[in-house]
Amino acid sequence: MIKMLTSIGKYFIMMGEIFKRPTKWKIMKNLIFKEIDELIIGSLGIVAFLSFFIGAVVTIQTALNLNNPIIPKYLIGFTARQSIILEFSPTFISIIMAGRMGSYITSSIGTMRVTEQIDALEVMGINPLNYLVFPKLIASFTYPFVIAISMFVGIFGGYVAGSLGGFLAPEEFIHGLQDDFNPYHITYAFIKAAIFGLLLATIPSYFGYYMQGGALEVGKASTKSFVWTSVAIIITNYLLTQILLAQ
Repeated sequence: MIKMLTSIGKYFIMMGEIFKRPTKWKIMKNLIFKEIDELIIGSLGIVAFLSFFIGAVVTIQTALNLNNPIIPKYLIGFTARQSIILEFSPTFISIIMAGRMGSYITSSIGTMRVTEQIDALEVMGINPLNYLVFPKLIASFTYPFVIAISMFVGIFGGYVAGSLGGFLAPEEFIHGLQDDFNPYHITYAFIKAAIFGLLLATIPSYFGYYMQGGALEVGKASTKSFVWTSVAIIITNYLLTQILLAQ
């Protein structure tokens, strides 16, 4: 318990140190664009692939369970929309990204720690946390864009599966998408995405920056970062749902 509290304290101290002794903007700008390309743009392919097929599966599963002739078929589209927007895209995609983004961040920073590149930055008078973590933090602000792509592709996958599978007519699916639509749910999803993006950028950075040992410990640190980032996302998801949706 004491070790966990110590780690949480070090994490928040790290967050404060990130903004001290900022790197020159000319250098920082290139670092930010590099992180956006590697962390955000590079993730769109796997996100779109997973979202399309999960959206299709959600639609098929809903259609197979709503087989009562009294229940209108447009509810299949309604259920798919609510599932994808409220939970699947912002939450489950973020947990998947904890493996993709988190492992990359932890291993890259951890390797720099093992090879003493971080020590070299300190000797040159550069704040390593600002140089290494701040670009990832700024890049995480574009993470809601990934979630927006996931929501669109997921719903499109549901539309394709429902229509081609003969579970409901295309106009019925679209009717379900439009039925009782609450724009606040989109806002809710983007709020979650923004906070999850912050966790995805900083928790793996913490495990990479403060790791000790050799090359073997880099892999262990990557595993720890995935586990704790996922735990943080799940707990935060519960808290945000209580705060933003519970009446």
